[in-house]
Amino acid sequence: MQKRKLGNSNLEVSALGLGCMGMSFSYGVVQDVNEMISLIHAAVDRGVTFFDTAEVYGPFTNEVLLGKALPPVRDKVVIATKFGFNLNDDGSPGWQGLNSRPERIKHVAEASLKRLKIDAIDLFYQHRVDPDVPIEDVAGAVKELIQEGKVKHFGLSEAGVQTIRRAHAVQPVTALQSEYSLWWRKPEAEVIPTLEELGIGFVPYSPLGRGFLTGKMNESTKFVKGDFRSALPRFAPEAMKANQAFVDSLDTVAKQKNATTAQIALAWLLAQKPWIVPIPGTTKLSRLEENIGAVAIELTPDDLRDIDSAAAKVPVEGDRYPEHLEKLIDS
Repeated sequence: MQKRKLGNSNLEVSALGLGCMGMSFSYGVVQDVNEMISLIHAAVDRGVTFFDTAEVYGPFTNEVLLGKALPPVRDKVVIATKFGFNLNDDGSPGWQGLNSRPERIKHVAEASLKRLKIDAIDLFYQHRVDPDVPIEDVAGAVKELIQEGKVKHFGLSEAGVQTIRRAHAVQPVTALQSEYSLWWRKPEAEVIPTLEELGIGFVPYSPLGRGFLTGKMNESTKFVKGDFRSALPRFAPEAMKANQAFVDSLDTVAKQKNATTAQIALAWLLAQKPWIVPIPGTTKLSRLEENIGAVAIELTPDDLRDIDSAAAKVPVEGDRYPEHLEKLIDS
């Protein structure tokens, strides 16, 4: 597995990370813990060193899972987790809005350290920007945690450029985690140039369009109860039918490269910048191996032009989030 550094930091990780959310949360099925521990160990065996979780995934159960899986290989891996929501401390479902007050950040850090069974959080993201707390206060709280040795690196998620600049002035930001893929390219306009200027790494979540870019879904796909995609406009049957042409456009390049559409989507991301590290999630070993295979695919400038040209001809149908969730995104 190739390695990459996140921006100008000394944080080196595998070129592809593993998003662990779906093992415990969001897709309507809670996976068997022992099976997921085996999958995480398989990822480590194959060179994956970057694992992404958050207290809100479960809540808490995804961090607990990593806390069971990763201690034997702690010296080989980088663990990222997140703060930023008000949660019920008993672990019952639901959250009561955003909360990035400094005292909350420190409480989350202590609790996450215990669940993850680690001495320091390698990368601690603000999960969503809290408009009620100045970002300088957030960055300052994480800076104190770094000085105390409880956190190593500071990250932001779905933050706009002004927020990134203000936070970075207080405590250098190692990485931004935001949605970025062939069918969500908004970060290219302002965010990616800002990250490049400041030397901040980029960690795209949903690099496979929440599964749609794998080519394994269509308008007939039925979501199980609790799968949050059923509430996303982009996954309405009529939108998926329209968006099938987008996946088909990738299939032509995939066949030329003897690859899958998922591998082409990931290889395209990796080709954008050397400091971009996608974190596709999966609960299946076959998909893990397929995703890892993307790292070895080299896309030429002609390939990239062909992909961009094909994608530009097929506008994506449907918003990525319902309006009430899109309001949580900082611009």
